[in-house]
Amino acid sequence: MIILGIETSCDETAVAVVDDHRTVRSHLVLSQIDIHCLTGGVVPEVAARAHLDHLDRLILEAMKQADLNFSDLDGVAATCGPGLIGGVMVGMMAAKSVALAHSKPFIAVNHLEAHALTPRLIRDIPFPYLVLLVSGGHTQILLAQDIGRYQLWATTRDDAVGECFDKSAKMMGLPYPGGPHLEKLAAQCDDLFLARARYPLAIPMQYSKDLAFSFSGLKTAVRQIIDRESGAEDTLNRAYLAAALQDVIAQTLSLRASQAMEKFIAAGYPAHLPLGAPPALIVCGGVSANLVIRAALERAAQAQGFELMAPPLQYCTDNGAMIAWAGVELLKAGRTAPLNFKARPRWPLE
Repeated sequence: MIILGIETSCDETAVAVVDDHRTVRSHLVLSQIDIHCLTGGVVPEVAARAHLDHLDRLILEAMKQADLNFSDLDGVAATCGPGLIGGVMVGMMAAKSVALAHSKPFIAVNHLEAHALTPRLIRDIPFPYLVLLVSGGHTQILLAQDIGRYQLWATTRDDAVGECFDKSAKMMGLPYPGGPHLEKLAAQCDDLFLARARYPLAIPMQYSKDLAFSFSGLKTAVRQIIDRESGAEDTLNRAYLAAALQDVIAQTLSLRASQAMEKFIAAGYPAHLPLGAPPALIVCGGVSANLVIRAALERAAQAQGFELMAPPLQYCTDNGAMIAWAGVELLKAGRTAPLNFKARPRWPLE
């Protein structure tokens, strides 16, 4: 089974061809970072126009690299939501056109489900498992029961973790996209203990029994520190502040993940796994590329007897391979979509 996958939900125009043997036959990602650096963030209309300008060429190049004709495909998958609706429609209509022209099934992919299924592209992870989805627009903990079956256990009450990273980085004067630049700046900190002592940022809702997240308070705290220390004398140590923020976010995510793993065990879900298979914690989304966060989650997973699974770094941010693989999984499950399927700016995974 061979699937063409198209991703255009935000600021990457991405196309890939993947088969059901977990072989990525082609994988192309055209970033729009240079365009959006000018405005310090994604402008939806500009992003949609860039998708429109480049998508046809990328589809043809992906098929060429895969050494396939369109007749060799078993289906065409595209992100149909959630995301910036203009960009979503560009990719969705392109996929529908290919599917119609070549009489192939069209597969409407939920962008969040594609992230949640991406580690299964690397190896066969049995259901049920826990998903920690962390990105610029989403921070969620979900129970993945099967293809198309998810329970939402927690989400953020305000900002997503990636938004906290990006906006804090922007306040520190770092270029777009802020998250990766903040991670590089934090790596310049020579003493994390001193950084945390100087900038004692607190874990949001640390003692709450609720699994929910909140990150707006951290952004406010960063703003107050910058206002206080970047006056005429400018005493702000940006590397220390970046390291302190990154550390408290890593602690926050690992704390909530630990609570979710305890809930998973208490509910008896490990008994539904194949004999000898450890329960899995999947971390996915763009923020999962942060190595400090991965390390904190790895320690938390080991303490609970879970196996942490994360996509390779090239599949953490938005990409076509995750859409194509979701297409493989959905087509196997018989979950195709009609050609009048509508794009969805909001599409809750549960």
